[in-house]
Amino acid sequence: MFLDGLDLLDQKILALLIQNARYSYSELGEKVGLSRVAVRTRIEALEKRGVIEEYTTIINPQKINGAVSCYFEIETEPSHLPEVVNRLYQSDTVTQIYRMTGNSSLHVHAVAPSQEALETFIQEELDCLPGIRQINSHVILSRIKDVKGLRL
Repeated sequence: MFLDGLDLLDQKILALLIQNARYSYSELGEKVGLSRVAVRTRIEALEKRGVIEEYTTIINPQKINGAVSCYFEIETEPSHLPEVVNRLYQSDTVTQIYRMTGNSSLHVHAVAPSQEALETFIQEELDCLPGIRQINSHVILSRIKDVKGLRL
């Protein structure tokens, strides 16, 4: 199971951090029954092991006036896949890239500040990618459920 190696206290600490990464060590300690120092030591160990990769602020693009969020399904020639991935990775418009099962398929999420900027991204970045077999796009109309990270 993916939680092997995490004791019950680590699991509780992680669940609380997923709810609110701004909890102080003292607040976490009160909730799990440990001292502030013990919580800090456990969190530092989880960070060192790579279990906790980073802390971040999540911004909802739909709450920003004019922003457009879109998913792209991109199928490439296998020989061009590394270059396509590299070029997409360099784009500020691209927020996530996933390699999917299938014929060199990528699932790409992009956020543009406007419909015009999204069209420019498609014309100047996607349409110019080498070895593309097919691109399907899906503009997001609304977010119904959006889980971030692993849920314990």
